Amino acid sequence: MGGVCELCNQDGGEVIFRNDFLRVVLVDDADYPGFCRVICNAHVAEMTDLAIPQRSAMMMTVCKVEQALREVLQPDKINLASLGNMTPHLHWHVIPRFARDKHFPQPIWGRCPTRREVHPAT
Repeated sequence: MGGVCELCNQDGGEVIFRNDFLRVVLVDDADYPGFCRVICNAHVAEMTDLAIPQRSAMMMTVCKVEQALREVLQPDKINLASLGNMTPHLHWHVIPRFARDKHFPQPIWGRCPTRREVHPAT
């Protein structure tokens, strides 16, 4: 599907892996080094739109990306998210999180914690 879907019309980041079914891209976001997306090449919105073997392949890839990021970057946490509210094209966010990042421990799409929330007065 072409048209208005940004993930059908562009890669969504720097492609670091691609096969006939999916691609893994590195997102250019200086605030979140290592932020990757696993994107289905076909225009589908939900995991249940995929056949069971494709679902398994998608999740296996998400797990492999997570494992590689943990080994290389040693983050404090990895966040996995598949939302699709803004871009209804199946993709998973694989986001290394560090205690020093500007949103931690909140989701990266949430508001930044205030200084008081981060360092409460004693």
